Amino acid sequence: MGARCSKFSLCWFQSHLKPTVLESSDLENGGKSDRNAFPSFTEFSFEQLKAATSGFSSDNVVSEHGEKAPNVVYKGKLDNDRWIAVKRFNRLAWPDPRQFLEEARTVGSLRSERLANLIGCCCEAEERLLVEEFMPYETLAKHLFHCEESQPMKWAMRLRVALYLAQALEYCGSKGRALYHDLNAYRILFDKDGNPRLSCFGLMKNSRDGKSYSTNLAFTPPEYLRTGRVTPESVVYSFGTLLLDLLSGKHIPPSHALDLIRGKNFLMLMDSALEGHFSIDDRTELVRLASRCLQYEARERPNAKSLVAALISLQKETEVPSYVLMGIHGETASSTLPLSLTPFGEACLRKDLTAIHEILEKIGYKDDEGIANELSFQMWTNQMQETLNSKKHGDAAFRAKDFATSIDCYTQFIDGGTMVSPTVYARRCLSYLMSEMPQEALGDAMQAQVVSPDWSTASYLQAACLFSLGMETDAQETLKDGTDLEAKRNKN
Repeated sequence: MGARCSKFSLCWFQSHLKPTVLESSDLENGGKSDRNAFPSFTEFSFEQLKAATSGFSSDNVVSEHGEKAPNVVYKGKLDNDRWIAVKRFNRLAWPDPRQFLEEARTVGSLRSERLANLIGCCCEAEERLLVEEFMPYETLAKHLFHCEESQPMKWAMRLRVALYLAQALEYCGSKGRALYHDLNAYRILFDKDGNPRLSCFGLMKNSRDGKSYSTNLAFTPPEYLRTGRVTPESVVYSFGTLLLDLLSGKHIPPSHALDLIRGKNFLMLMDSALEGHFSIDDRTELVRLASRCLQYEARERPNAKSLVAALISLQKETEVPSYVLMGIHGETASSTLPLSLTPFGEACLRKDLTAIHEILEKIGYKDDEGIANELSFQMWTNQMQETLNSKKHGDAAFRAKDFATSIDCYTQFIDGGTMVSPTVYARRCLSYLMSEMPQEALGDAMQAQVVSPDWSTASYLQAACLFSLGMETDAQETLKDGTDLEAKRNKN
C-alpha cells in the first residue's frame, strides 16, 4: 500500500501527459490505446432486456417522447454488470422485422469512441428495442441549457464538444452512414470520462415513429422543408445549430442568429457566462463556421472533414481531461457506476469535511482496540502521562473543532514516539484538511494506512485528500479501495 501511495503524484502527472483530443484516425475501434474496449453487437431476448430494466420500470426512464416519436429510453444493467440504455419503440414503429434487424446490425457494426455505440437489439413479435452504451453524465442540453445547479460549461469544453461531434460525423460518413436524423443537443451524451459522444440512435433510418426532424420548423434545414428528405448537407445544417447552442448557451433559431451575425452583433449572440474566457479570434472563427453550416443552399455548406480540420486548430487545454473541464468525477468511479458508497465514502466524494468530522467523532477509537488496551496498561507509567495528556487535549480540541490546537496536540503525541495510533493520524489528517493543508493531510492518511493496512477509514481519508489536491483519478481509485475494504470487513 505504501509503495502505491508514493506513486500517486507520478501517476497523476503521467495521466495528464496523454492528449485528450485525438485525431480522426484514432477514433475507430476505440483508438490506438484500447482496441478491445467495445462489446460486440448482440441480439438480446426480450426477457433479458426486461430483466435488465426491472420490467421497464418507470424509475429507469431516461427520456421519452410524445406522439410524434413514441418511444422510451430506459437505463438498464446486464448480468455482467454492464450498464446500458434501451430504446423501446412503439409497436407500429418498425412493422418490417427484417428492415429493423438489417438497420440495427449495420449501425451496430460501427465502433468509435466518438459514438455512444449501438451494442445490440431485440426483435421479437411486435417488440423493437435498441441497446446502446449507457452514458452516465447526461446530455449536452442538460449541461448547456439547464445548468442552474452547476457552473456553465467552460469555453475549452465547448470547443471540444464541437470537435468531437464533427469527428463523429466524419467517422460515420467514412462508413457510409452520413445521414443523421434530428441532430440536436439531446443527442449528444457524456460518457464515464466526461467525453461527449453522439448517440447511435439517430443513425437508424426513419421508421413510422414520426418525422426525421423536430416539428419546430425554426430549426429544420430548408431543403427538408421543401423535399422531406434528409441529406448529408442537412446534417451539417443541424451541426451549425449546435455550434450556435455552444456559443450562446441557449437554443437560438438560426434565422435570428444569422441576423445577429450579419449585423456583427456578436455580443448578443454569445453566452454572457463566457465573458472574459475566450479570445475574439476564437469566437470569430466559430461564428464563421456556424454561418457557413447554416447557408441556405446546401452545396455551400462545408463537409465534416473540413469542419474537423477547422476545429482542431481551435482546441484549448488539450492536456486536461474532459471530466476535469466538466467538473465531474471521472474515469475510475464511473467504470463501476454506480459505485455503492457508504456514508463515509459519500462524504469523501462530496468533499464534505463537516460530515467526515462527524463520522470520525462517532466511530471514536474503536478501530484501535489493541492500541487502546496498550494505552490502558501504559497509563500506569508516569513517563507516558504527558504523551497521553497530549492525545486527550487533542481529542477535546478535535471535538470542539479547534483544528489548529488539535494539530499541535496530536503532533506532540506522535512526536513522543512511544505509541502509534492510526486514529490519531486520521484525526490530524482531517484537521489538516480543515486548515487547508491537503498535502500534509495526505501524508497522515497514508501513514494511518501503513499502521493499519486493512482500515477503510484510512483509504477514505486518502481519497478526500486527493480530491482536494485535484488528483481525481487517483482519488477515485482510493475511494474504491476503501469501499472494498469496508465491504470485506462487514462480510467477515
